[in-house]
Amino acid sequence: MAETMQFDLVSPERRVASGPATAVQIPGAEGDLTAMPNHAPLITTLRPGILTVEGESGTQQYVVTGGFAEIGESCTILAENALPREELTQEAYEALVDEAHASYQRTKATFQNEPGPVDDAAKLLSDMVAIGGHIGLSPKQPSL
Repeated sequence: MAETMQFDLVSPERRVASGPATAVQIPGAEGDLTAMPNHAPLITTLRPGILTVEGESGTQQYVVTGGFAEIGESCTILAENALPREELTQEAYEALVDEAHASYQRTKATFQNEPGPVDDAAKLLSDMVAIGGHIGLSPKQPSL
């Protein structure tokens, strides 16, 4: 039997998943990473993407839109939004993209001469659009 660590995925609304995991593939803001038992302690931010959890009962995937990951003896994901991949419908996906697009437009209006925050908001929107293509939904193409 493979060594496991405790895995918890929590969103503001609910605990999405909890249980033993052998590996957790995390869409980190600075790049993707895989947490395994006995991983060095780490805290990182998340970008929108697919979180993959491998455990004794198989592989589960979740769509996350941001948040934090804390890795140590366990792996805890505090996500802004998190849904099991199979629960993300085309309508729910489009609502997430619309929310990211509205955030981009607000940021663009607020920070007219400051490219940093606008670039960050554009990247968030781009990541949200990419999720749809990655999981087989029709990608929504908002105009920047």
